[in-house]
Amino acid sequence: MSLTASLLTAATVLVDDIHSGVAARGYTDIRPTHGFVFSRLSEAGATVTEVAEHLGVTRQAASQIVDELVAKGYVERRPHPSDARARLVVLTERGVRCTWAAEDAAVDALESWEDILGEQRLLAMRDELVRLAPNGPLRPAW
Repeated sequence: MSLTASLLTAATVLVDDIHSGVAARGYTDIRPTHGFVFSRLSEAGATVTEVAEHLGVTRQAASQIVDELVAKGYVERRPHPSDARARLVVLTERGVRCTWAAEDAAVDALESWEDILGEQRLLAMRDELVRLAPNGPLRPAW
């Protein structure tokens, strides 16, 4: 398998394992894409336009995803603190708890990687990947 295919396959396996772990923790009504939205919102929220840029999708597609997450109680829209024309999308308490579940699921998912590679090689791989892609973006591989 080529390096490209191996990296993409590993990323897919990791996303699938995290998603399964999140579902096992009771969050069965979300999709992996939602986790990428949560990662963008976790700091201080974002506008729908910023979510669209983060995901690499149209504003309309991002708006549909946000509408879905609002309906499920994971995010809410608030007035933007510095732009009266914009709305800020932020995580609700349920959304924050879901991100914690995802963090725990990620730790669990990487345990098998550590079993295979060992702690030092896994950390070295992380360090090298950070060197290659230091600033993301963290988005689905559509």
